[in-house]
Amino acid sequence: MRIIRYQNTEGTATHGWILEDKVGEVQGNIFGEYRRREARTPLKETKILAPCEPSKIVCVGRNYIDHAKELGNEVPKIPLLFLKPPSSIIAIGEHIVLPAQSKQVEHEGELVVVIGKRAKNVTAEQAKEYIFGYTIGNDITARDLQKSDDQWTRAKGFDTFCSFGPWIDTEFDPSDAVVTCRVNGQMRQMASTRDMVFNVGTLIAYISSVMTLEPGDLIFTGTPAGVGELKNGDVVDVEIEGLGKLSNPVKA
Repeated sequence: MRIIRYQNTEGTATHGWILEDKVGEVQGNIFGEYRRREARTPLKETKILAPCEPSKIVCVGRNYIDHAKELGNEVPKIPLLFLKPPSSIIAIGEHIVLPAQSKQVEHEGELVVVIGKRAKNVTAEQAKEYIFGYTIGNDITARDLQKSDDQWTRAKGFDTFCSFGPWIDTEFDPSDAVVTCRVNGQMRQMASTRDMVFNVGTLIAYISSVMTLEPGDLIFTGTPAGVGELKNGDVVDVEIEGLGKLSNPVKA
């Protein structure tokens, strides 16, 4: 099932489910008890919002060997974690805004895990029980600031630097799906999720040993090689095989 969050006719954010390019309202808590209403509204007429409201966004750095190498870094022996603030979230179709403080803003297309229930000290074998579903993400990064700062908070945390969506797929198989990123139709990134250094189960186990994960929290699982600069007027598309496409325009 694919779950979206959208703006209804009253202008209120609500969750819905998709059936054959139509949307039906979901009443209740998508992470608990809910009821699906009939899918009647055409998806193309729906204003789609970011599909959930996470309390935190946990990201994994250098989780593809070739990406670590392209930036001249060693592959981590344990997952390399950082956070993005919820204030950085944008939805499909919204603009990525290039901040004046940076001269080198880059795309990072990624598979994103959506947590479904509270997780603390979960084992890798148990991890699947705590996953609500998967979505597509773009971990926008001010690369020059990432290189100049001791911490990555500023480089990763600007408003509009966390695009994800357009929906959450509760049945997606993350074991071997191709992740691609195109800018203005030109291929920049392509790799399979099987190439991740640390798989999803390992990541959930490691992260939940550090912090409690809550329903709706996101895990950005890392980006493949091929990251590149974004310019004013660009359109960046992140696509994951079997999951969909996330598209955002870029403006200064």
